[in-house]
Amino acid sequence: MKCLLSTLILTPWVGALLLAFTPRLSPRVTRTLALLFSLSTLGLVAFAWSGFDPAAPGYQFVEQHAWIKFLNVSYHLGLDGMSLGLVALTGLIAPTALLASWKIERDPRLFNLLFLFLQGAAIGVFLALNFFPWFICWELSLVPAFFLIKLWGGPCASRAAYQFVVYTIGGSAFMLLAFAALFAATGTFDFVELAALARDGGLATVIPSPALGTIFIGVLLGLAVKVPLFPFHTWLPSAYSEAPTAASMFLTGIMSKMGVYGFLRILWPLFPSQLHAAAPLLLGLALAGVVFGAFAALAQTDLKRMVAYSSINHVSYCLLALFAVAGSSSFNPDASTAALSGALLQMFNHGLSASALFFCVGILENRSGGKRGLLDFGGVRTAAPVFAGFCGIALFSSLGLPGLNGFVGEFLVFRGVFGLAPWTAAIGCLGLFATAFFLLTFWQRVFHGPQSPAVASRFRDLSMLETITLVPAVTLMVVLGVCPQLLVSLFNPLVTAWVVHLP
Repeated sequence: MKCLLSTLILTPWVGALLLAFTPRLSPRVTRTLALLFSLSTLGLVAFAWSGFDPAAPGYQFVEQHAWIKFLNVSYHLGLDGMSLGLVALTGLIAPTALLASWKIERDPRLFNLLFLFLQGAAIGVFLALNFFPWFICWELSLVPAFFLIKLWGGPCASRAAYQFVVYTIGGSAFMLLAFAALFAATGTFDFVELAALARDGGLATVIPSPALGTIFIGVLLGLAVKVPLFPFHTWLPSAYSEAPTAASMFLTGIMSKMGVYGFLRILWPLFPSQLHAAAPLLLGLALAGVVFGAFAALAQTDLKRMVAYSSINHVSYCLLALFAVAGSSSFNPDASTAALSGALLQMFNHGLSASALFFCVGILENRSGGKRGLLDFGGVRTAAPVFAGFCGIALFSSLGLPGLNGFVGEFLVFRGVFGLAPWTAAIGCLGLFATAFFLLTFWQRVFHGPQSPAVASRFRDLSMLETITLVPAVTLMVVLGVCPQLLVSLFNPLVTAWVVHLP
């Protein structure tokens, strides 16, 4: 299928346009149409997966057409193992987030329209291989995310939405200036061409070292805010906690992965020497995110803020692995392969577990009339055993329990980092211990003990709709915990190629 990747991006946008120009649809029809257009991503990903060869070098299903000739801008899309996994994750989380928002009453047409627009923009980020269309999708994702937080969020949603946009647009401005400088020196925006120039030494030839270092910093700032890398994380807790449940699921499951993806797609191949030089500092910042995120989550009594800080901790594992490999002074292919494979697995696995946890906290909030404090609940397990089972699997997956998907990614990350930077891995274990402590505290306080008044009076078990929403993610947590090779086999050839080209 020649236009498969374009279809992946455009189908959610077609759904958004359909909702925009048919305002008289009933809320039920609106929600159903949005769900069908969102689910189309899964169908198209299944088709792409069936024809994808992980062992084939380079990108597959490539689409490239001249777009703005005098700027040498092309419409260039391509798919490799990393982008296929992340598009599949988007195709899974977006429909489940729409199911989680099924009962939103205030303007469901606008809500679903914005969500489909956000889904298409995220897919565009994972598929574009030219900076121009990539940056358009990168920035377009901010618009629906802003309105989803501001219009359907909590009491402090307006402030959180503006903080989110100011931070991310500020970072993007540095990145745009950096790529403008790259274009002025090389005459191309194409990631593949720029990576080839960097690999052959041509980039360092046409751009003086100080200028190339400045460009590197500009791109780094844009990506660091998006992940976010400590200390650029301050927008995240308020944005995640004030956003409606569906938006929180997408923000943590997909949008944070856009930043990590940018590190691996852009920073890693284009600036290997600069990344190697900056890696000790960046490794320290990633380690701070691992430890600080876990201990900050431990200090929270608001369950949604707890899961938000937990996301900082878990995404920082990916950066810890990346910077450990980039900054290694000795070539250790086994440790590097383990670290990078773990980072890619962690991106996918954290998307599943964190989005499921945000949905579970949303259920607690809805059942209790808006309460989401750690001490507001108790005895939920006896009142809602099915809900307790699903939430327990998501909690223990996030904790890294062997047999569930979270364990495999974290094990590979630490196995690799121990071989490259042992003291960093040892300190990072503090984050693992703190994570176990606050997640087990969550489990004990909310689900065990005597029933709180909020639970005894109104708490009921999962509805059919809520069960359907949780089943896909929870099933994959178990399946990928037992058979991680389903994803590892997709990533391994790509990781092997990265390790071969390490400086």
